[in-house]
Amino acid sequence: MGRIARFARIEHVMVKYALEELLLQNTQAQLLRHVFLLSPTRWMSRETRALPRSTRIRLALEELGPVFVKLGQVLSTRRDLLPDDIGDELTLLQDKVKPFASELAREEIERALSQPVSVIFRQFEDIPIASASVAQVHGAVLHDGSEVVVKVLRPGIRDTIRRDVSLMYLLADMAALVLQDGRRLRPREVVAEYDRTIHAELDLVAEATNAVVLRNNFKDSKTLYIPEIHWDLTRSAVMVQERISGIPIRDIKAMEAIGMDMRRLAEHGVEIFYTQVFEHNFFHADMHPGNIFVSREHPKHPQYIAVDFGIIGSLTDEDQRYIGENLLAFFQRDYRRVAQLHIDSGWVPRDTRVSELEAGVRAVCEPIFEKPLSEISLGDVLLQLFHVARRFEMEVQPQLVLLQKTLLNIEGLGRQLYPDLDLWATGKPFLQRWVVKRNNPRILIRRFVDQAPAILEVLPELPMMVHDFVAQKNRSLRQESAAHGPYRQSPGGRGSNGSDRTLRYSITGGALLLSAALLSSAYIVSETVRTPWWILLVALAGIACLLVGLRRR
Repeated sequence: MGRIARFARIEHVMVKYALEELLLQNTQAQLLRHVFLLSPTRWMSRETRALPRSTRIRLALEELGPVFVKLGQVLSTRRDLLPDDIGDELTLLQDKVKPFASELAREEIERALSQPVSVIFRQFEDIPIASASVAQVHGAVLHDGSEVVVKVLRPGIRDTIRRDVSLMYLLADMAALVLQDGRRLRPREVVAEYDRTIHAELDLVAEATNAVVLRNNFKDSKTLYIPEIHWDLTRSAVMVQERISGIPIRDIKAMEAIGMDMRRLAEHGVEIFYTQVFEHNFFHADMHPGNIFVSREHPKHPQYIAVDFGIIGSLTDEDQRYIGENLLAFFQRDYRRVAQLHIDSGWVPRDTRVSELEAGVRAVCEPIFEKPLSEISLGDVLLQLFHVARRFEMEVQPQLVLLQKTLLNIEGLGRQLYPDLDLWATGKPFLQRWVVKRNNPRILIRRFVDQAPAILEVLPELPMMVHDFVAQKNRSLRQESAAHGPYRQSPGGRGSNGSDRTLRYSITGGALLLSAALLSSAYIVSETVRTPWWILLVALAGIACLLVGLRRR
C-alpha cells in the first residue's frame, strides 16, 4: 500500500508542476494522458505552470524529497543526455534536509558501536553540524581530548531508498516507452547509475576506506589534507573522523582577510585534480564547495582540506590514456587524432567513419579557440566532445561523466578564487609529464611483463597454429589451381613450397624474438638477477630465422 501511495504522490507532484506535458506530447501514452487530464491538481496549479520547464522540474524533485533531489544531482552531471537549460537548473539542487532528532542519532551510534554514547565520547553535540538526505554530522570529543566529527546514517534511509529506487525503475521503463526521446535518454541506465551512487553512500566503511586511500596518496602533500579516520569507531552506519578547522572555500572575504594567495590557491586546486587523475588514478568525485575548506596556516602556501568521500572515481588504463591524449590533441587542434581516439577507445562504434567524426569534432571545437586559452574550460571541452560523440551513438561511461563533473567543479572553483586562472597553462605540464612517464621504457616493459602470462600461454600452440595456417593456404592454392589450371611457379622456381618455407621461417623467428623479449624483460624488471646468456642465443636464433625468411622472398 505504501508503494501505491508513493506513486500517487509522484503523480500529484508531476501534475502540480505541469510535467505531464512531457507525456501529453506522445500519442503512445493515451492511458496516462487521461489519468493526468482528469487529475484535479491540473486545474489548481496555474501559477506554477507559468514557470520555465527547467524550474518546474527542479521544484518537483525538491518536493518529492531527498532521494529525488539526489537523483536530480546525478542527472545534472549527465550533460550528454539533457538539454542545457535543465542541466543548469538541476545544479541548483541542494542536498539539505531537516535534521533528525539527536536522540535517534544517539540510538544509531549505540546500536552500531554496542556502547553508550557517554562511554564512547567525553562530549557529544546534540545540534548537528550538517544534515543531508543520507546522513547527518555531529561534533564530539573523545576521552583523550581529540576533537572528532561523527557521521550517522539517517534512520530508515535504506528502506526509503529501496522503495523510491524501485519506483524510479518503473518510471524509467514508462519514460522509455512514452517519451519522444525516451530511448536515446536511456532512463533505466540513468536510474541504475543513481542506484550505484546512492548505495555507495550508504556504506560508511567504504567511505572511510576511500578517505584512507586519499590520505595515503597525499601523505606528504602541502596542497591537500585528508582528515584521519578513527577505525575503531567506524561501522557501516557510523563513521568517526578527525575534526578539521578551516575556512569554507566559499568564504573568499575571510581568506582575503588573512592574506591568502588566491592565485596559488586556485592553481593548487587544478594541480590536485591532475595529480589524482593522472598519477593516482583515484579522484574525489564530489568536490563541490560544501566539501572543501582551506587551512588558515601558511596563507602564502595554501592547503586544501577535503571531506565527504562517498563518491570516488577511477579510470581504466585505456580511458586514462584516451582522456589525456584527447586533451593534448584538442589543444594541438588535431581533430583527426581526437576522432581516431574516440573510435580506438570504443566510445563510438568501430564502423564510424573517421572523417565524419573529425568534421563533427571540428565544428563544435574550433569556435572554442576564438577565446584566449586562459578562458577555455576543459570541462566544457569534454562536454562538447560528449555531445558530438552522442550523434555517433556514443556509450558514455559513468566514470567519464564523474571525471567531467569533477573537472567542471574544479574549474568553477578555481576561476571563482582567481578569475584570470589559466587552466591550460596549469594543467599542461602534468599532461606532458604523464605522457613521458607512460612511455618510459621501464613502464612499457612492466606492462609487457603483465601481459606475458597470456602470451606465454599461447606460445606452445604457435607451431600448430603456423602449421594450420600454412595448410589452409595450401588448400586455397590447390582449389585455385583446380579452378584456373595448374599452379605456376614463380620465376625463381620456388612456387608455393618456397613461399611456405619463407612464412615458416618468418613466424618462427618472430616467436623466438618474442620469447626472448618476454624472458629478458622479467629479469630487467626484477633488477636483481642478470639476464642469462642463453636468452641472447634465443634472440640470435630468432634474428637468423627472420634473415633466412627475408632472403627466400
